[in-house]
Amino acid sequence: MRVQTSRFGEIEVALADILEFAEGLLGFGELHKFVLLDDPNDDIFAWLQSCDNSQIAFPVLEPELFSSSYQIELPKSDLEALDIKSVQEGRLLTIITIPVDPTQMTANMKAPIVINGKKRIARQCVLQDNSLQIREPIFTKLQQRVVQNPSASLKAHTQAMGAIRVRRPEAEV
Repeated sequence: MRVQTSRFGEIEVALADILEFAEGLLGFGELHKFVLLDDPNDDIFAWLQSCDNSQIAFPVLEPELFSSSYQIELPKSDLEALDIKSVQEGRLLTIITIPVDPTQMTANMKAPIVINGKKRIARQCVLQDNSLQIREPIFTKLQQRVVQNPSASLKAHTQAMGAIRVRRPEAEV
């Protein structure tokens, strides 16, 4: 299927690559189908692109890229909705906010996206842990990781999660 995006133009997506969010995302409850896109021109971020609205795409990162101690517990209702027995069976992503000044970028640690890759279902889970922040500053943490290991890909896990490498359709001749 073809998906129109504001960031990458029109892209081809297999139905098997679509993530189904039964309840949508916070503030976007009407959007249920998303695809995880890997921008080959960006060494850090992947994009959670809506298949329902070309204008809606969120930069996402795996929380372990900037927080090695990020551990969450999901309530039974979230586990059941995702058809998993534990959070370790799913993959976690955090939605990133990138303001004009990128040194002020933050991650939503309080409401991660959990993906059941086998069933291609996902859910944004609002956690009850009050120590987690909605706007966790991450720029310095990402910068330290790159400086410590400049040759390591930050997107290796996201690619293993089934992110689609963006390929724009060939120009017609």
